[in-house]
Amino acid sequence: MRRVVVDLVSPRPLWSITPEAAAAIRRAFGRGFEVIEVSAATSSDGDGGAGSPEAAAAAGGAEVYLGYGVPRAVAKAALGTLRWAHSAAAGVRATITPEFLATGAVLTNAKGLHAEPMADWAVAAIGFCLRGFHYAVAAQREGRWTKDEFTDGRVPVREFGGARVGLVGLGGIGSAVAKRCVALGMEVRAVRRRPRARRPRGVRWVGGPGQLLELAKQSDVLVVAAPDTGTTRGAVNHAVVRALPRGAYLVSLSRGSLLDEGALLVHLESGHLAGCVLDVYAKEPLPEGHPFWRHPGVLVSPHVSAVSDRFWERETALLVDNIGRYRRGAKLKNLVDLQAGY
Repeated sequence: MRRVVVDLVSPRPLWSITPEAAAAIRRAFGRGFEVIEVSAATSSDGDGGAGSPEAAAAAGGAEVYLGYGVPRAVAKAALGTLRWAHSAAAGVRATITPEFLATGAVLTNAKGLHAEPMADWAVAAIGFCLRGFHYAVAAQREGRWTKDEFTDGRVPVREFGGARVGLVGLGGIGSAVAKRCVALGMEVRAVRRRPRARRPRGVRWVGGPGQLLELAKQSDVLVVAAPDTGTTRGAVNHAVVRALPRGAYLVSLSRGSLLDEGALLVHLESGHLAGCVLDVYAKEPLPEGHPFWRHPGVLVSPHVSAVSDRFWERETALLVDNIGRYRRGAKLKNLVDLQAGY
């Protein structure tokens, strides 16, 4: 009997596998497969990969593993039998370990499944910046009525139409953000690893990673939406933030490792950067006493841009489709490039 391990119980109810999804997975594998469902919870935060002793024990002899990342202990236990692993997380940095690479298994992930809710979050964040909500929230805390400041020009307020948005990353998330921004009349430019790849309709310019400074110079709002890889880590550094026009904003929603938080604070304090909306950080949870917590120019969001009541609808559809492909020997969707890291 061919063994499948389903390790998708999360301590966070929204990310924990539903009975309907579990049943659909069992039906899709059908006869000939032994589907083992791990009852112990595993971390669904970030890239996942924490695992449990129960998962490692179940993984011995497994051909397929479905989880949040692939724990090292699971990869070790399934060495010699694992052929396909799927992570219900989008990030895979924690999965691409020597232990996993030694299995020779293919890896798929949830790339693109979070794009719609994250793009909604990004557009809300852009609106928060352009319409002066940083000032409104700060004034509310102080009990101040700031109509004078909003109407005499002291608070910068802009319309969406004509605002210049720069996207760091134009994959599933970046493309979904671009689509919304173009529809709202914004000028959209981007950088991506493959600048010549097909671009979303309405995007004015796409450059390579080496043209990030050029993108920053033309951005009223810079949106960081690229994955965490060896080449993107620390990409949005002091020089990039300094290159933004004075009074620009920054929105970050992919991985905190891409952003130099010290540089961000320097340019917020100097007034060069008008504000930012952040969903991801170098260390999570954001440590107590971190300057971001009380800075009037920073809106702290607790890594929730992907939250959606439709996640399991999309994840189940992807898994069922890929299970069918796997059984037929067809190419799987959302294959991860293990060298590129996404």
